[in-house]
Amino acid sequence: MPDSHAAAEDRSTVRSLLRLWPYVRPVRTRLFSAAVVAIVASCLSLVIPLVLKWMVDGPVAERDPGGVWLGALALLLLGIAEAVLFGFRRWLVARPLAGVEAAMRADLYRRLQRMPVAFHDRWPSGQLLSRGTTDLMLLRMFLAFPLTFLLVNGITIVVGFAILLAQEWTLGLVLLAPVAPLVVVCALFETRYALVARRAQDQVGDLTTVVEESVLGIRVVKGFGRHRSQALAFRALSGRLRDTELGKARLLAGIWAVITAVPELAIGAALVLGTVQVADGGLSAGTLVAFLSTALALRWPVESIGFLLAMSQEAATATERYFEVMDAEEEQETGEGQGAAPAQKSLSGPGSASGSGSGSGDGLSFEGVEFRYPDAPDDARPVLARIDLRVRHGETMALVGGTGCGKTTLTALVPRLHEVTAGRITLDGEDIAAMPRQRLRELVSVAFEEPTLFSASVAENVLMGAPDGALEEDLRRALDVAQAGFVDDLPHGVDTQVGEQGLSLSGGQRQRLALARAVVGRPRFLVLDDPLSALDVHTEALVEAALRRVLQGTTALVVAHRPSTVMLADRVALLSEGRIAAVGTHQELLRTNAEYAWLMSGTASRAEGSAR
Repeated sequence: MPDSHAAAEDRSTVRSLLRLWPYVRPVRTRLFSAAVVAIVASCLSLVIPLVLKWMVDGPVAERDPGGVWLGALALLLLGIAEAVLFGFRRWLVARPLAGVEAAMRADLYRRLQRMPVAFHDRWPSGQLLSRGTTDLMLLRMFLAFPLTFLLVNGITIVVGFAILLAQEWTLGLVLLAPVAPLVVVCALFETRYALVARRAQDQVGDLTTVVEESVLGIRVVKGFGRHRSQALAFRALSGRLRDTELGKARLLAGIWAVITAVPELAIGAALVLGTVQVADGGLSAGTLVAFLSTALALRWPVESIGFLLAMSQEAATATERYFEVMDAEEEQETGEGQGAAPAQKSLSGPGSASGSGSGSGDGLSFEGVEFRYPDAPDDARPVLARIDLRVRHGETMALVGGTGCGKTTLTALVPRLHEVTAGRITLDGEDIAAMPRQRLRELVSVAFEEPTLFSASVAENVLMGAPDGALEEDLRRALDVAQAGFVDDLPHGVDTQVGEQGLSLSGGQRQRLALARAVVGRPRFLVLDDPLSALDVHTEALVEAALRRVLQGTTALVVAHRPSTVMLADRVALLSEGRIAAVGTHQELLRTNAEYAWLMSGTASRAEGSAR
């Protein structure tokens, strides 16, 4: 995340809010109409003092009851007209602003889907969630109220002071005297409030992250009895947010007190001076009443300045936070526009055509591949260094190595979840960097070590890995391969909702559904990251038997930790310290490579110990 405090200091409120224009432009006609309606309604309130002046200097002075009733009727009609116009303004802005909020939220969601994995590794999920909820709510409120009323109240104040000066310029100057100090106070308030508002909104994101993590990890929290420590962590963050919000409240209270007190003092001074002028005969009583009524009518437009500035600052901060995500660099579609047609997933035999590219049938190749994480120091050693590896067409290659050697990172490069730092990866001779991502991910299916399921049905979760129009028989075949017959015992079969993160299922059940999702689309290339780690030995044997038939017709790279999984492969690659240390069959490496023999013997020993 960028430095929020530096951002708050460097930016202009107006410049930040102007970035909303592309979203506001489609509804600008209704917003402009609403502003005009609000200006007319607000200016009607300034007509009321003029009617009062006429009543005091006319019917009241002449003791004409009929004229008084006529004036009262005029005041009633003006009040009704003002209320109707303000209601009409609200109707004008409600629907279009709801559409603006929905469009911004949809754009944010689409952007998040296109962000690279490295972006999501850096950003806490609660921060992203708060940008799509709290921040967008603040922006909708700003567009509905402060944006309009900063203009409306500004025009009302200008018109009101023009009327005051026209009625009695000496009293008008008395009321204008506080303008300069109020401008200085508002400028200072705006600068300080911007910093506090940004801090508060960032802290809301941090608090959201803690709540989300506690809910998703509730089994761990309860299992280790950590509810008190989690509550203390939440209380600490909540306390910091409370202190920040109190700071905001103090600033707002201070500006409100100044903006309220100074004009009141000016009105009091004008009242005393005007009363003296009426007593001296230099001013009519009706003019004084109209003058004071106009001044009182301007109290709300003046007093609301602090409130409107505060909301504008919060909206500017929310805009910055929104565009911090929208401005982040998304995944580059290097291959777009090159005329490549989307490929269909098909289960190709060893001798069948394998797709476009001059190297048809070449399989999966890593050529001088290096990788370091984008935020790694320049002098840090690459996670992967000079990876040269070829998985022949129709071959299954097992990838073996110690913990932290880069196996998972290497598999993530194939579907371009990360971009290689150097070298290239090819599928049937075609560089994946030149492929549109959609086509690449139609060719390659993946199953991760940590299976992720969504709050959807079993069928919807599995069919995420299939092209549109997949049939029931495809679903059943994939479930059979993954030995996921347990779904038939669920309350609604394949239509059963598995719950958030699939936590209503066991770890082995989630892993089998993730494996079914990987094979349901009959992929040409299959990448499996230790797909059987959560299975018991009996289920593992059944899955391996079914998976062996699937692997006969596809090019596969399988991360393996156990000899039983290695036995699925035609050849094995040993990854050590970010490099390919050896390639061969399981038996060859057992005889010729001490590290491989040690890894396999240690795994076998642990497996035997578990069986006992």
